[in-house]
Amino acid sequence: MAATKREREYARKRQEKWEQRQAQARARRQRAFAIVAIVAVLALVGGGFVIANLGSAANPTATPTPQAAGDCPAASTEARSGGDLPDPSAAEDRTWTATLDLCAGGTDSQVVVELDGAAAPQAVASFVSLAKKGYYDDTPCHRLTTQGIFVLQCGDPTGTGTGGPGYSYGPIENAPKDDVYPAGTIAMARQGNDGESMGSQFFIVYQDSTIPSDTAGGYTVLGTVTSGLDAVQAVADEGKSSGTGDGPPNSPVIIEGVETQ
Repeated sequence: MAATKREREYARKRQEKWEQRQAQARARRQRAFAIVAIVAVLALVGGGFVIANLGSAANPTATPTPQAAGDCPAASTEARSGGDLPDPSAAEDRTWTATLDLCAGGTDSQVVVELDGAAAPQAVASFVSLAKKGYYDDTPCHRLTTQGIFVLQCGDPTGTGTGGPGYSYGPIENAPKDDVYPAGTIAMARQGNDGESMGSQFFIVYQDSTIPSDTAGGYTVLGTVTSGLDAVQAVADEGKSSGTGDGPPNSPVIIEGVETQ
């Protein structure tokens, strides 16, 4: 069956973005190799000084530490506008495919998600609109939970957990009645007890989780991961930075881009 015009255009754009990211990755590797080479030369030329001060508490940062080759790009920390909230009809009452290009621990991976535009039209319309505008590009996944519930939360350009696209919406759509969110679920984050507070933040469930409803209800399920959940599990395996079971992941995660079709 011949590809449609939209599919050909999607493939062309994905190829262009892939080539751009490959070029960026090569540039990062070249910079890292250059730093390693400079440090090696400095260590040879001034070897006595480096050895004499190894482990010195007086100036522990005297010798620069090179980044590992293949490190992920720096994440955004600036607030962004997502424009206007799109009408739910923009979800077209159909299934969408979203591909999240992730970089974690210097490793690139893809998480592919099916978005249910029929069951969660407002959430899917918003997510697709933000993705097409590049809102999610180079944004961090700022929260990992490893006790009680098992999710990786993303979608805030500021990385603080308080950022959003400049609009909020509700009501809650397609929430499970039994409060069970199977592994692979992608759902919208919101403020507690406020079903009208959804924006850009979402979470990926990497292990089956029971997330209790509050006075507003449950959480809008907009889709399911169809491939790449192992990349999220790998981040979870590295743990989080706090001792509470809830905090920034030890292996920083960057969403380099999101493509939808």
